[in-house]
Amino acid sequence: MRTALTILGVLLILAGTLWALQGAGLVMWPADSFMLRQQSWVTYGIATALLGVALIALGRRCRR
Repeated sequence: MRTALTILGVLLILAGTLWALQGAGLVMWPADSFMLRQQSWVTYGIATALLGVALIALGRRCRR
């Protein structure tokens, strides 16, 4: 369970960071993405990344 939460948390952090950077217009990949320069995706990305951090913290608190 601990490993699964950690892996899921890392994936959420990576996805959320990508979404936030695309929404801010700092990452323009893929060029035809609907998320580029959309402020709402910055918010969604930050929220997703924070959820990933929470899952990692929860995973670290779980007993083996």
